[in-house]
Amino acid sequence: MNIQALLQEQSIMIPLEAADKESCIRAMIDGLEAAGCLRDKSAYLDAVLKREETGSTGIGFGVAIPHGKSGGVSKAGLAFAKLTQPLDWQSLDGNPVSIVFMIAVPEEAAGNEHLQILIALSRKLIDEQFRQSLLNVTEPQQLIDLLQTI
Repeated sequence: MNIQALLQEQSIMIPLEAADKESCIRAMIDGLEAAGCLRDKSAYLDAVLKREETGSTGIGFGVAIPHGKSGGVSKAGLAFAKLTQPLDWQSLDGNPVSIVFMIAVPEEAAGNEHLQILIALSRKLIDEQFRQSLLNVTEPQQLIDLLQTI
């Protein structure tokens, strides 16, 4: 899985100041739109918010991975945010979130592309050193270089 190929500089937010989970999600969707991944921003927003209603995408360890499979997505993409202030995300471990990856996948995508991306990210995110490295990035290229290990 080539995670870094899914990232565009427009969808990397280092840092991102957000008041709450929804404003974070909206800002990241703006980044995915600027990166050319979306054809209908509101349709994708609806998909992500509906997914959030089914259960938290805060996976623990200060990380959230909101995602959505939608007809509003024109090509698979990934957004990243390093938050200026941790946010409550109703995470599985009850801790606030400082790192957010957002996955966008077209509804008509073959197979379970979003699950493949989610699994690849999750495998790395369980490593405390990797998470700390994410918290230390200060520019997009550092993130892209770090993600070469996935």
